[in-house]
Amino acid sequence: MLRALRRRWDAYKYRFVPWLALNLRRKRRTLRYVPESSQDKIISDEDVFETLLKIFKALFINDFSRQAHILALLPEIRCKYIELLTVEQKQSKVNSCNHQSQHVFSPEEVLFNTLGFSITRDRSSLMSAGTGVFVTKGFVPKGTLVSMYPGTVYRKHEPIFFQSLGNPFIFRCIDGILIDGNDKGLSRSVYRSCSRRDQLGPFQMSDESWLTSALQNPLAVGQYVNNCSHEKAANVCYQEFDVPGYFPVELKQYLPNIVYSHEIESHLRCVVLVTLRDIKQGEELFSNYYTVVN
Repeated sequence: MLRALRRRWDAYKYRFVPWLALNLRRKRRTLRYVPESSQDKIISDEDVFETLLKIFKALFINDFSRQAHILALLPEIRCKYIELLTVEQKQSKVNSCNHQSQHVFSPEEVLFNTLGFSITRDRSSLMSAGTGVFVTKGFVPKGTLVSMYPGTVYRKHEPIFFQSLGNPFIFRCIDGILIDGNDKGLSRSVYRSCSRRDQLGPFQMSDESWLTSALQNPLAVGQYVNNCSHEKAANVCYQEFDVPGYFPVELKQYLPNIVYSHEIESHLRCVVLVTLRDIKQGEELFSNYYTVVN
């Protein structure tokens, strides 16, 4: 009974304002202080954009045979990706005996081949935590986009009360925007409904696979990154990123976020996790559940 209550408290306390106020001084060394002028940016938006383009293009090319319905409507895009695919096949020399076929990698392998590391969900090294996120292969340099926080994006005025009940996966952005990263229950149904609402013919505007065990975007596990402790210091931090309007439409199928409502025109808010130091294979990712802005 006591253990169950302790687990519930550990999951809730970072949203309990008196606890936060009391612990700001006690755990000052674990907090990340962000100068106001930086607008909470560890790396530039351009770096985030380029990294997402790089991995999403690689995922698209790897799954090229299933993209025919999209490419048929975008002939100029089709030519571009065929050129990229040809170059990639020449460089990798995969299937040297049969150049007509394409070797298909898993999304985790694509991530490793593209960015030099792979991550996965597994049992956390923290006794009080459940699932955590680990670097399973490769090396992640400091200042690298290592994960994304998936979920439905809510503005301040939008209803999230029922989804928030008993939900430890709601992330609050600095400007009050909320992202519900819960992959179960009502939250799961809301995300799927919004995702299918926004689909334009064959064009998917978001990725639903993070709701399952078969991830299409291997970065979309950020909601399972656990909070740091005295023994386990933070090695990643959250960074907000607004997806620009010129983001390639064929690659939006890998974005693990969707807006709850389209009543107000605005860019899609994403939250990425960026490394604060070099991270080696086998290490678990740890963040701060709250950020203090100077």
